[in-house]
Amino acid sequence: MRHPNSNQKLPISLNLKAVNPLPPNIKKYFKICKEKLGLIPNVLKSYSHNTDKLNAFTKMYNEIMLGHSGLTKLQREMIAVVVSSINRCYYCQVAHGASVRELSKSPELGEALIMNFRSASISDKERAMLEFSEKLTLESHKIEEEDRKRLKSNGFSDSDIWDISSVVGFFSMSNRIASATKMVPNSAYHSKGR
Repeated sequence: MRHPNSNQKLPISLNLKAVNPLPPNIKKYFKICKEKLGLIPNVLKSYSHNTDKLNAFTKMYNEIMLGHSGLTKLQREMIAVVVSSINRCYYCQVAHGASVRELSKSPELGEALIMNFRSASISDKERAMLEFSEKLTLESHKIEEEDRKRLKSNGFSDSDIWDISSVVGFFSMSNRIASATKMVPNSAYHSKGR
């Protein structure tokens, strides 16, 4: 695939083209991605048809997934994988499964979270976090004070609960966009962390 600054079709099923030329801030952001990740994630290429939407997406992603939080980067990626597995989002299972494998240094953890997080070798605290994430994804209207109390009894603060919920909400949105547009994950993700 050529750089998204070209008029070549984006890695989605919709017939959209990247803005040409890309604004300098987006070129710079893509360059940083290439340097840090070794690739420009296809989700960013897909959003490059509308730079306002791309900027909003990256700002929210960076704040939720990389910003200051009581949750570790790995915990946030674990939530992303479980939510994406529930939603059967191929793109995010592949991309964030790779992140879990790399951050945890455990290919088994990434696979277990995708297939069935209850089979994963994780702490009771992480299990409570993922069970809350599952319930919030499947039946958000059934979340009750008891669910929040369980998280608190496992060491999560009110701020952590907000952050867990933010990750769930963000991926519930992005999973649907990725599935609706048939977004294709970068092939490099399949081999990362193995």
